[in-house]
Amino acid sequence: MKILVACANGSGTSLMLMKSVEKAFKQLGIKITSIGHTNIAEGTSTATQYDVVFTPLNFLNMFETAKKRGVTVLGVKNVMSDKEIMETVQRETEFVKA
Repeated sequence: MKILVACANGSGTSLMLMKSVEKAFKQLGIKITSIGHTNIAEGTSTATQYDVVFTPLNFLNMFETAKKRGVTVLGVKNVMSDKEIMETVQRETEFVKA
């Protein structure tokens, strides 16, 4: 699974969110083939090259084009919470088998 993490500037917040996503996916047993972090401008222009995009909740609407093209776009409130990410993945996707 190819994952993109995007935040406003593509440095601190996206790096923290990327580490939380890695931890959550490991705990869920979901294999990540590649993961990267970037800023919103770059993220919105490259999102369709990924299977999943994670972003803070306030940027969700910027990824509507990617959503329409089949990319799973997930928003999180606390970028440092692997628990929130796990719950979001379980609630909003079919990545985890019941």
